Amino acid sequence: MSTATELTPPPSATAPPGGSGRWWSLVVLAMAQLMVVLDATIVNIALPTAQADLGFSDASRQWVVTGYALAFGSLLLLGGRLSDYFGRKRMFLIGLIGFALASALGGAANGLEMLIIARALQGAFGAALAPAALSLLSTTFTEPADRGKAFGIFGAISGAGGAVGLLLGGVLTEYASWRWCLYVNLIIAAIAVVGGLRKLQDEKIINPNRIDIPGAVAAIVGLVGLVYGLGKAETDGWTAAATLIPIIVGVVVLIAFVFIELRVPHPLLPLRVVLDRNRGGSYASIGIAGAGMFGIFLFLTYYLTQFLSFTPIQTGLAFLPMLGAIMLSATTAGSILTPKVGPRPLVPVGALIAAGGMAFMTRLDLDSTYASGVLPGLLVIGLGLGLVFAPTQNAATSGVEHADAGVASAMVNTMQQIGGSIGTALLSSFAASAATNYMVGKTPSALVQAQAQLSSYHTVFWWSCGFFLLAAVVSAVLFRTGPLDVDPDAPKAMAH
Repeated sequence: MSTATELTPPPSATAPPGGSGRWWSLVVLAMAQLMVVLDATIVNIALPTAQADLGFSDASRQWVVTGYALAFGSLLLLGGRLSDYFGRKRMFLIGLIGFALASALGGAANGLEMLIIARALQGAFGAALAPAALSLLSTTFTEPADRGKAFGIFGAISGAGGAVGLLLGGVLTEYASWRWCLYVNLIIAAIAVVGGLRKLQDEKIINPNRIDIPGAVAAIVGLVGLVYGLGKAETDGWTAAATLIPIIVGVVVLIAFVFIELRVPHPLLPLRVVLDRNRGGSYASIGIAGAGMFGIFLFLTYYLTQFLSFTPIQTGLAFLPMLGAIMLSATTAGSILTPKVGPRPLVPVGALIAAGGMAFMTRLDLDSTYASGVLPGLLVIGLGLGLVFAPTQNAATSGVEHADAGVASAMVNTMQQIGGSIGTALLSSFAASAATNYMVGKTPSALVQAQAQLSSYHTVFWWSCGFFLLAAVVSAVLFRTGPLDVDPDAPKAMAH
């Protein structure tokens, strides 16, 4: 039974108000997206200070990051489906309030356990919030031209949020306290909740389907196994039992999940959502580009702090030109060209440009400067990423029935999270082995160790370049030529 017919909105709940009302709703949704995205990096800057303050070990420190990633990555598909079931606006507000309360708990943490619990709760509420925000955007902006502009802005924030987190984390840690890296979410969430209550409109959901419990359990267990195993690969190496067993279990359970989805009457993730060429292309592109992006944020941060002796604030500021470039290409090319030509020419070109920027970064040396060595590469990468993010997020939710908008949106975040986890694990192990290999047969000295470290960064930048080249090939092959599908439920909404 098609769910499209069950979601026909009554006159009062049709597409949100025209004019400024819709654009205000974009502001609210973009704020929520910024909060979720920047939280992935803001806490990394605060961690060393938090560690000194609360007195936990390096091994335990990993769990403050992993706790968030595990809960967020594993619960996204369920969060997306719940927003289709209970209403997108309702799940958006629940996610916002829960995320803010979890942030308050983390900010007040008096020990490691409380901080990890708070981070896991942040991840869980983030998993309700992120798909609801993207699906509200998708069902609010159904006209191709407006949709292109809205997704251009939203895509720019998705791509730039990590760098905003680095800057904000640096400022708050240096001038206030590491605790404010968590408390800041209360301010963002408070504004977004007020705006959401006043500006967001949602369609009325009639006869929602039952939640697919076996599918939800399989998705959560499979994704937890995969994300946990990849996190262990980064710290314990790829051959450790703690790495291999969870990854194998995760993959096996995710294969079982696909078989469950083929058989249940109301699947958590209807495979028609993924098997559409444009949506499949966007999920694959986002996952692969997500893996490549970690090369920039993580390892370039190391280079700036260790070789150029940048403070946390200077490091955050160093990424600002990249933010500007992402904003520029996402909001111009992403919004003007996507409605006309679709994602196929834009995403491969964007990924190739980003690959060129990463290749430029491999020229960094012990005596490189920011202006000549780092800045040109950052600008090029930013211009490329803007072209990747805006069209892929638009394509991922384009032409999907509104009843599936939440879970289609959740797949975007899931792929970005899995891509990021794979990227972090792979690039960290490549960096470690490159540094070790460089040291073989050389007399250890400060200079040789610095060169070994530099060699590890170059290895990572080349691999990131490879990820972006792969994203270019995959997106060129998978995306269909031509503009994106029109929203299938838009004519119904108009008719009312």
